[in-house]
Amino acid sequence: MNVRFARETYDYLEELVAVLFQKEYFSWLDTSEQYVRELVDDIQSSLPKRPHKRAPERFARYGEDLHYASFVKNKRTTWYAFFTKYEAESEDTIYLVRYIANNHTVAQHL
Repeated sequence: MNVRFARETYDYLEELVAVLFQKEYFSWLDTSEQYVRELVDDIQSSLPKRPHKRAPERFARYGEDLHYASFVKNKRTTWYAFFTKYEAESEDTIYLVRYIANNHTVAQHL
């Protein structure tokens, strides 16, 4: 199984590092980078094993046949990875993460 990120998702994650630091969720930029790195590592290592649900129609702009899985980071924040699953010719399953958001921005739509 192979977990990949769409270019737009990588761009968002890079911006997320700066936003978390600028809004003072973290006091140091290194800590913000570590938080995002750990989120990415968690998604890459465990997405194929996590329970997932079909994403509501509201998220169709991010891709067809979209699903999502949740990743709890602390008591207040859960991240959602929205992805499409592909069966590759090599019989390896590819999970393409197309969008990432947290409970503060999308929970009311799930």
